[in-house]
Amino acid sequence: MSSKIAVLPGDGIGPEVIAQALRVLEAVCPSVVFEHALVGGAAYDAVGTPLPDETLALCKASDAVLLGAVGGPKWDKLEPVSMRPEVGALLPLRKELNLFANLRPARLFASLADRSPVKPGPSGPIDLIVVRELTGGIYFGQPRTRTPDGETAVDTCVYSRTEIKRIAEVGFEIASHTRRRKLTCVDKANVLETSRLWREVVSDAAARFPSVALEFMLVDNCAMQLVRDPGQFDVILTENMFGDILSDEAAQISGSLGMLPSASLTTPNQGRSFGMYEPSHGSAPDIAGKGVANPIAAVMSAAMMLRYSLGMPTEAERIERAVELSLREGAATPDLGGTASTSQAGDAILKNLG
Repeated sequence: MSSKIAVLPGDGIGPEVIAQALRVLEAVCPSVVFEHALVGGAAYDAVGTPLPDETLALCKASDAVLLGAVGGPKWDKLEPVSMRPEVGALLPLRKELNLFANLRPARLFASLADRSPVKPGPSGPIDLIVVRELTGGIYFGQPRTRTPDGETAVDTCVYSRTEIKRIAEVGFEIASHTRRRKLTCVDKANVLETSRLWREVVSDAAARFPSVALEFMLVDNCAMQLVRDPGQFDVILTENMFGDILSDEAAQISGSLGMLPSASLTTPNQGRSFGMYEPSHGSAPDIAGKGVANPIAAVMSAAMMLRYSLGMPTEAERIERAVELSLREGAATPDLGGTASTSQAGDAILKNLG
């Protein structure tokens, strides 16, 4: 039976990079069925809402979701705020689809060593994965209000033991089975009560994974250590807002935000997990339509989809090897110091699929 993928190209460079990811997917798994739908600013312009009911229904009826990017200056001042693409599309998708675990790998390819803004530290170049809790914390906590006079605003950070336990188990599973068996839990336990709860729950979870070395690190120190010696990290487990910030920092150390894929997963079922896969970069409206966007994050997101949702790890590895070979051969887009267009970068990856 064929797998069905909901394809949401979105805004800005989203359609351009997703087009290249689909070329690669069609080459390695021709039996997969793709169905497109509107999301983000494109959906708002067409039907008056950033997340149409039809789009959400398609996502729920699919085996996985491949998303481009949403938002841009055109929609930044829409009122109410719930009509803005990031608020009215991304957050509801994560909540409605129960996508609580966000995975963001960051690796510096040898051929891109000169593109990193930091020198390799004593532990070597960056090769890590951020496991970020995605549906709790300050982004979703209530109350979130502003006083009538506009002088005071309130956001609330809330975490339950259950929310922390399930993301901790994802982090330890990844550390023990696909990584180097080291997990760094990042928090602000010297200040925040939620972080102290994180430490309790993560410590309890660690007892079930004795092969994984656990350390705790304050978020400000982690931000500094990512610059000083990024190679020391293997799996970084953290809450929603900290993960959002640290994964972008890790991406830049990897040479470009255009290199960073991501997966947002729900509870695994028989070894597979429904997920939404998207490049971590934004819609980049300043380069949209110019044919210079880096498609690698989208292509690598597609590879993650094959691995985590479709049970096709061999095909995922084919894509990852092809990306590395294409970069080694110099097929780099301008963000990486090269001259390749978006489609030329896609051509190089296709050529190297083998």
